[in-house]
Amino acid sequence: MGRGTARRAQGGNDGEVRAYDVVVVGGGAAGLSAALVLGRSRRRVLVVDAGEPRNAPAAHMQGYLSRDGMPPAEFLAEGRRELARYGVEVVRDRVEEVTPDGAGEFGVSLADGGAVHARRVVVATGLVDRVPGVPGLAERWGRDVLHCPYCHGWEVRDQPFGVLASEPFHSHQALLVTQWSKDVTLFLHTVGDLPDAEWERLAAAGVQVVEGEVAGLEVGDDGLTGVRLADGRIVPRSVLFVAARPVPRDGLLTALGARLRDTPVGPYPAVDETGRTSVPGVWAVGNAAGPMEQVINAASAGHRAGTTINAELVMADIDATAALRRAGVFTPRTEAVVARAVAGERAHGLVAP
Repeated sequence: MGRGTARRAQGGNDGEVRAYDVVVVGGGAAGLSAALVLGRSRRRVLVVDAGEPRNAPAAHMQGYLSRDGMPPAEFLAEGRRELARYGVEVVRDRVEEVTPDGAGEFGVSLADGGAVHARRVVVATGLVDRVPGVPGLAERWGRDVLHCPYCHGWEVRDQPFGVLASEPFHSHQALLVTQWSKDVTLFLHTVGDLPDAEWERLAAAGVQVVEGEVAGLEVGDDGLTGVRLADGRIVPRSVLFVAARPVPRDGLLTALGARLRDTPVGPYPAVDETGRTSVPGVWAVGNAAGPMEQVINAASAGHRAGTTINAELVMADIDATAALRRAGVFTPRTEAVVARAVAGERAHGLVAP
């Protein structure tokens, strides 16, 4: 979608800031899933997508029932087509800032200079995988340098595996991948030694262990052929598993003061079971809220957030209408509030048209 289309989605010719029930930041599985359920709930929704999905390097995604093996780009394109049925707007842009308006809602500033208003915000910005600084790893990432056997193990089964360790607990990955290949070599790399219990488990699993720092990769015919050590040795391998450091794209959340929680790979936003953050009116879903969410989990998290947000907005509108009726005060402003609330009630079948 071009920038001109994005501008039309943000405001009219008079420069008026357009208002949405929900702005979803991020157009991956979690964000699109939240937008889908909200669109089907007759909410006015804007998805702002920077076009940087975590799984972009992968040729296929696995483990998603009915979509196993589907290319990630095709999956997202189909999701956007589904959203269009319900009037959800999707623009290619980047959210620069989310600002509370003092009344429980938000101003949302976009990179191209546009601005919109949102009653609620869903942050689905995902994460970035930081691979160790070994030459060649980044170039082969998602091809034959992999991080998740559940995502890629079947496709590379029975090939010679390598596992690169940069922390002692990475030996667990070498044990895990023996389910997909019995030819596994653990490269200790920068890890000096392992606990005795780990040496015993590695031996029991038939994992070979190579000590010494890894200096790079050997590649031939556009495929990994070996792992090169600093002392010049080359160990033939076809696949190398690497535990990348997943870093959440949480700048919007930290700027809002969202509470963080500690995880084994660093701090992530603290959320409840629906994705609600400590900032009222703001949800975080998918990999923006946790490092272990695969595509199917992220889509589920987006759905939960969407249903929760819709229910919250329904009740907020009803309560606002009830409060105004109790007060018996009618001004042009309160008339507008009541009209919007009643329209919402009618849309949800709560009052007769």
